[in-house]
Amino acid sequence: METRTEATTKIHTSRLFTGTGWLANQVVEISGGRISDIRSFSDAGGEKIFPLVAPAFMDIQIYGAFDKLLAVYPEPASLELLHTYCLGGGAAFFQPTVATNSTQVFYKCIDAVKAYWEKGGEGCLGLHIEGPWLHPQRKGAHIERFIHAPEIEEVRELLAYGKGVITMITLAPEVCKREVVDMIQAAGIVVSAGHSNASYHEGMEAFNAGISAATHLYNAMSPLQHRAPGLVGAIFDHPGVMASMVPDGYHVDVAAMRIAKKIMQDRLFVITDAVTETSDGPYPHHFSGDRYVSNGILSGSALNMIKALRNLVEHVGIDLGEALRMVSLYPARVMKLDHRLGKIEKGLEANMVMLDADLKVQCVLSKEQMYTP
Repeated sequence: METRTEATTKIHTSRLFTGTGWLANQVVEISGGRISDIRSFSDAGGEKIFPLVAPAFMDIQIYGAFDKLLAVYPEPASLELLHTYCLGGGAAFFQPTVATNSTQVFYKCIDAVKAYWEKGGEGCLGLHIEGPWLHPQRKGAHIERFIHAPEIEEVRELLAYGKGVITMITLAPEVCKREVVDMIQAAGIVVSAGHSNASYHEGMEAFNAGISAATHLYNAMSPLQHRAPGLVGAIFDHPGVMASMVPDGYHVDVAAMRIAKKIMQDRLFVITDAVTETSDGPYPHHFSGDRYVSNGILSGSALNMIKALRNLVEHVGIDLGEALRMVSLYPARVMKLDHRLGKIEKGLEANMVMLDADLKVQCVLSKEQMYTP
């Protein structure tokens, strides 16, 4: 359910996480969609007091929801359902993702995002294109017949068509010419290394050249071995690279999550990598034991962001405040949006999630709209 807040709203909470620290017994005052004041209170005057308020979450890799995979149903209605799904998990912001596919499907997904925005759709940051410029040996569930090394003109045409819509591209740096990566970055698009068979040295070279992110750590990339550190080793070793992780216990073992967190600290963030049930298109995702498989291969999670958060806290042993940053501030940092998202500060847009004592979502406030799952 969605309701529009009054011109001035006061949110009372026993515990406020600002993105940088904790405050007790705070009231956040919102006016015109922005935070006008944050102060302590001793008496809420009968107003509801939320057990915990934190910055709204952000999911920058998710493919579809409620049986509407974006690549199969490239239309605003699919994005509306995706927004609803994300809000239910505490995420006010999402970056719909389309996996390796035909150029026509990419273009249709770009059109869908444009149409969603034109209708006033909220929360969509832009489009994440994952592939098709990947290494076939690290394809994972991606369809090999679409995978190839990019031609300059192909890249130029895609960037022109997707101008202002494409916000992230996942590619294998070892199959892309430096000119291709430079062209994408010059368009203001975040380049993420993924589905890659890069050696440690190839990975370090790509990161030194400016690639700042990596897609779903450990999955579909050359592994860390003691004589061949691979892309995982390069990600661990390069201080300027952030990496996403899927914390569902299937994509990555809990111990591997814990090890990565110890090494990467604030460079590690969360995505759901969530898909949805579908029998149409080249990716027939089917639910199987709390995750999805496609053509017999693990293809996506059944997570939402609040489930991911609880897994980090309950199973990986990550401090709640740090786990909250991993689902809000850190993905905002990857997308270069941390100057306005992932924090609760006076003057910023009011984007908050209200949680109960069991870390379940009660509601999400984004600008001037309150969403109740």
